[in-house]
Amino acid sequence: MIAAVPPGTDGPASALVALPVVLPLFAAGLKLGVGVRLQRTQRVISTVVLATVLAVALMLLIDADRYGPQVMYAGGWKPPVGIVLVADRLSSLMLVISSSVTLCVLLYSVGQGMADREEGTPMSVFHPAYLVLVAGVSDTFLAGDLFNLYVGFEIMLTASYVLLTLGGTVTRIRAGATYAIVSLLSSVLFLAAVAVVYAATGTVTMAELARRFDELPGGVSLLAQISLLAVFCTKAAVFPLAAWLPDSYPTAPAPVTAVFAGLLTKVGIYAILRTQTLLFPGNRLSDVLMVLALLSLLVGILGAVAQTDLKRLLSFTLISHIGFMVFGIALATRAGFAGSVFYVVHHITVQTTLFLVVGLVERRGVTTDLRRLGGIAKLSPALGLVFFVPAMNLAGMPPMSGFLGKFGLLRAGVAHGGAMTYVLIAAGSATSLLTLYALAKAWNLGFWRAAPPQLYVVGVVLDTVETDEETPGEPAAVSEAGATPGGSGAVDVDVLAGRAEAASFGGRAITTGQPPAAMLAPTVALVAFGLAFTVFAGPLSSLTVRVADELTARTPYVTAVTGR
Repeated sequence: MIAAVPPGTDGPASALVALPVVLPLFAAGLKLGVGVRLQRTQRVISTVVLATVLAVALMLLIDADRYGPQVMYAGGWKPPVGIVLVADRLSSLMLVISSSVTLCVLLYSVGQGMADREEGTPMSVFHPAYLVLVAGVSDTFLAGDLFNLYVGFEIMLTASYVLLTLGGTVTRIRAGATYAIVSLLSSVLFLAAVAVVYAATGTVTMAELARRFDELPGGVSLLAQISLLAVFCTKAAVFPLAAWLPDSYPTAPAPVTAVFAGLLTKVGIYAILRTQTLLFPGNRLSDVLMVLALLSLLVGILGAVAQTDLKRLLSFTLISHIGFMVFGIALATRAGFAGSVFYVVHHITVQTTLFLVVGLVERRGVTTDLRRLGGIAKLSPALGLVFFVPAMNLAGMPPMSGFLGKFGLLRAGVAHGGAMTYVLIAAGSATSLLTLYALAKAWNLGFWRAAPPQLYVVGVVLDTVETDEETPGEPAAVSEAGATPGGSGAVDVDVLAGRAEAASFGGRAITTGQPPAAMLAPTVALVAFGLAFTVFAGPLSSLTVRVADELTARTPYVTAVTGR
């Protein structure tokens, strides 16, 4: 049952707030029931469901911007007893971006499954788990109370572990275990923080907490703020709580790595932004957040510069650029919030795109080690182009959205003033230059210089059998051997097998010539989506300013939920 919404939130889309959570869960259950049968039907179900979620998210964003926050009371129970879902400008915008990205990644994964001919397990497990992950992300964005926010994180954790360990290889299980342990520890802390909040206030509904925290003793409120911030900084991979990320994400299949790196860390940023603005206005921990932002910027980018593996390089740039978003939140100003939201939107899209491209690079060269790659731009110009454009966007080259987002944040810092703020402005500028250096190095080594002879082999498929962590996989089969530059037609199997990494869902090493069209098309779509943020920077900036206004005021959110 969906209860009537309070006055002022009677937009046409208010009854649709729960659909982004319910539809993926329903489809996941349906696909588990179907199992490995009817593969084409399963792909159609997933695509239609995520396209519907995107359409619903767009309706929610339009309504939230026009009428104010859209509210749904589950079962007709109003706060503080019932569960409430809220779609305001911030949550609706995040839902639109996440839905767009997850739809493109799904299409990429469908293309990869067809290209690899993996019609059974683990593909039969991937799609239900992926839909559950999407439902968890949507629930986190729409959650109107802290306990439901906790539930959203746990849904994501459950699905994430399944996705990280697809194929059952040693490296994936080890990485999945690390991720699960860190996530479970943060979940325990989150649950303890929710218990403290409920004991102190008698509610976990965030709209009610926005008023009741003002009446609490300063020490109790500060304890709750620190506890929640520690949880969300772990989820967002804010330094020094980010050591788990570079060793966890790169081992997974490309679609999994892409959606994790692009989206899941931003869920943590969203939670920080939501709680710091709604529950703890004034931001008493702004100095702490500035220090964390500074450390994330510098440690992350220095780690990226030192990497020779493309996946790990991008993972460290992810940690670094989280610092930009935390910087905007730490400013606690309208301009800072607007800049942070703009940068989150940009970074979700660009980071996801780059990891999808890396998946295509891995298929072309069997590895992501830059020391063993080269000539990709010559061997596959399309692949070179779809890497170069988002790489320059991430580095912040004018006039791309990466530059616009960083410029907005740095301008907000100048307007804010203060010694620590200027230190962060300098660190942000240095980080941008070092990001450009790191990505230019990756381009030079992996794409521009001459290709090693083995990369000229096309149409090779290696099935690897993993023995133990010290011994490389042994080749089980080789098919469709192409020709080397020398014209012998022979394939250096030992070289390829010795460098083989898990490129497929099942952990097999796959090499192909040109990128499969079914995988390249969604990647190109995401590249275009990222460029659209530059073309439509004016309307997007105006929207993020309205988001910041709503966050700063707090009243629209509180009034929509409580009716007073």
